[in-house]
Amino acid sequence: MKKFFKWEFWPFWFFYIPIYFYWFWLSLRARSFVFFSAANPVMNLGGFAAYSKYNVLEKIPKRFLPKTLFIPTYTPYSQVEQQLTTAGIDFPLIIKPDVGERGFGVEKITTATALQAHLQQYQHLALIIQEYVDFPLELGVMYYRLPDEPSGQISSVVEKEFLQVTGDGDSTLAQLFRQNKRTNYHFDMLATQYANELQDVLPAGAQKDLVSIGNHSRGTTFLNANHLITPQLIDVFDEISRSVTGYYFGRYDLRVSHLDDLYAGRNIKVLELNGANSEPAHIYDPQMPLWQAYKDLFKHWKALYQVSVQNHRKGVAYAPLGETVRKIRRYFKERRVRRD
Repeated sequence: MKKFFKWEFWPFWFFYIPIYFYWFWLSLRARSFVFFSAANPVMNLGGFAAYSKYNVLEKIPKRFLPKTLFIPTYTPYSQVEQQLTTAGIDFPLIIKPDVGERGFGVEKITTATALQAHLQQYQHLALIIQEYVDFPLELGVMYYRLPDEPSGQISSVVEKEFLQVTGDGDSTLAQLFRQNKRTNYHFDMLATQYANELQDVLPAGAQKDLVSIGNHSRGTTFLNANHLITPQLIDVFDEISRSVTGYYFGRYDLRVSHLDDLYAGRNIKVLELNGANSEPAHIYDPQMPLWQAYKDLFKHWKALYQVSVQNHRKGVAYAPLGETVRKIRRYFKERRVRRD
């Protein structure tokens, strides 16, 4: 119930109710209910759903990528182990489905035993394995470029603050979860994840990192970092984006060593490049007024519409509605089955 009073935790379908009406209006103007499918010709359905993350990542210059492997379905562990050795990827590492969103199936793996178990659980899925990037800053950068324009825009930057608690030398881990406002919101998840440590007492001043995946549903706090947007930053993402032919709209999830490096375009590692399903994640800042969040979200959908329509005028076809519905239904059905 406590989450009900914090709109950042509202269910996706409920929060987006006003957007459904705007999407309907934009669909009428575009004469297609799936106009967004033309946003990124390089992605299936424009990157709205059921698109391969690896197919996009491999088009990004290598200096901007962590070491990355594609693991087809039913790949035996011995073969994966050999690929890791060849690529020079050690533990810890990140593993995720090649097709997925909202943190589904994403884990930080620290041991060979855990990797074997994860591969067994998700054997029906094509997977991506990446080296773990321990740069201190994790950001989401929302970028778009109108196909008729030489340069793009950055409409959102979010900084991700990971869940942690600080010990006082007296309270148990369970008590610390309750005392901290952010961890209290996610108490049930944390109590399950740390079931064997709940009675442990952290020494005074000791910090414990609780999650390693920068996803809101995993407890990461999203902070509005739009103050970081500058012409210099736009130049950096213009350069990266122009290397991906057919990419015009979406969000870069990345880690970077320092803000100076971000503006210089160095020591940047792109973890994911999302498409039309991207959100301007800065709106989930705990201090963001609801009216401002909706204002920014409407601007976001307007930009998606503009990019898609311009691509369509240049010959990019909108996906057939029936085919789109079937692909999305099949994708969510398969994901639900695999999760079970």
